[in-house]
Amino acid sequence: MAELTELADDRALLGRTSTAERVSDILRSRIAEGFFPPGTRLSEDSIGGALGVSRNTLREAFRLLTHERLLVHELNRGVFVRVLTVEDVEDIYRTRSLVECAVVRGLGSPPYAVEGIARAVADGQRGAREGDWKAVSTANIHFHRELVALAGSARTDEVMRSVFAELRLAFHVVDDPQRLHEPYLARNHEILRTLRAGDRDGAERLLAAYLDDSLTGLVEVYARRVADGAEGTG
Repeated sequence: MAELTELADDRALLGRTSTAERVSDILRSRIAEGFFPPGTRLSEDSIGGALGVSRNTLREAFRLLTHERLLVHELNRGVFVRVLTVEDVEDIYRTRSLVECAVVRGLGSPPYAVEGIARAVADGQRGAREGDWKAVSTANIHFHRELVALAGSARTDEVMRSVFAELRLAFHVVDDPQRLHEPYLARNHEILRTLRAGDRDGAERLLAAYLDDSLTGLVEVYARRVADGAEGTG
């Protein structure tokens, strides 16, 4: 399979000290990219062979990603990339609102280190000009990761890394990424402009409204797509 040939290219990332953590990092990235879409069954033999790792190492990597809620083990069927429920999506956004808004609210005195946020905004705008909506989606995730990074907390970064990886599972189900992401390009830029101006409270208000609107729009589309998929398999 072409996909496994590509995955074999990742073998170099393992280096001499191949570990389950490194394998899970590779698979997490591939899942986030949509390389393994939600609902895909992951073959131990194929993936282990492509990466050149043992079955035990791969199973430990699967266990780590199951703990992160990216994979699910189904008895007598195997390991699958998780398909989120609408309730999962709503819970992800609750977590995002709690953490992201708290980060902005807790910022100290300006100026703020928004260089990473500015790069993400520019990447999103470039992707839109090129009609590359997958790149826009990735840039949007980077925008929010850089926003969280303003807290300067490795623990918060780690928690939100998993949350954003889960969110990508929902994005991969949506069949119109332009409609999903395009409205938020200008809003990302507005939050950046507000932070540059040192208006922490204004940025928090913009972010809270942004996340509420994003949840409403995503749930509307996602619920329809999940229902269509269930009907297609019934």
